Amino acid sequence: MEKIHLVECPRDAWQGLGYQVPTVEKANYIAQLLKCGFHTLDCGSFVNPTAVPQMADTAELLQHIGELKGNTRLLVIVANERGAKDAAFFPAIDDLGFPFSINETFQQRNANSNLEEAYDRLGRICDIAAAEDKNVVAYLSMAFGNPYNEPYHRDDVLLWAEKIQELGVNTMSLADTVGTAKSEDVAYLFKEIHRLWPQLEIGAHFHAKPNAWSEKIDAAFQNGCRRFDGAILGFGGCPFANDELTGNIPTEGLIQWFSGQAIAGVNILEMQTAMNMANGIFNRH
Repeated sequence: MEKIHLVECPRDAWQGLGYQVPTVEKANYIAQLLKCGFHTLDCGSFVNPTAVPQMADTAELLQHIGELKGNTRLLVIVANERGAKDAAFFPAIDDLGFPFSINETFQQRNANSNLEEAYDRLGRICDIAAAEDKNVVAYLSMAFGNPYNEPYHRDDVLLWAEKIQELGVNTMSLADTVGTAKSEDVAYLFKEIHRLWPQLEIGAHFHAKPNAWSEKIDAAFQNGCRRFDGAILGFGGCPFANDELTGNIPTEGLIQWFSGQAIAGVNILEMQTAMNMANGIFNRH
């Protein structure tokens, strides 16, 4: 039986909060998540602190948690070469995540670049990662549509996936950025990617309303996906969704959904402690 790789995303959960979470509190939470045994923790980002002030302390956070990581992979988001170099300095980091939008408008708003510029930038990040023995994870944002009423063609995802692989990227995640993915598009894309490039590790980073995610997960799973991103209690999501109920897929929901499957290493008792901590961090008003 193939193992399910769960990627816990505290970074995505707290990056948009309206209040600053103290670094020590973040470090304590990450330390607890490391006890849970997730395959990967998306724990921070090296991006412009003016744009994402919640992530300005990622380097300090890593100094707190680096020695605690155990077998869990640590992933951070980078948006350019400078961020990649800063992230690659830390031995505890395994994966550099790069958000690549297949939608031109979102790429400009999110990273101030067009698609070709972003592709060239990703190539340079891959060179930095290779030199420092890091893995690159490409997140294909807006992979299931966009909120700008602009044309969407799912085969564009396949075209960009092919090009990105040419840079040496072996791990990608399709992102339902604004929570509008249709199950038939999810099924088509994962089936085709699995057929065309069986060696590629392809993941699902979905956003959805609390009771609107299981069909998407099922469509991805039935068509070869074995890597799923979530966030405890479903916190976070994309502000472009314009709906505060559209958040990350709740990790505890994924674990329940995958009961009977071989989920790599998750300790349910430690998960409960993490959920209690999450309530304290994310439910402040």
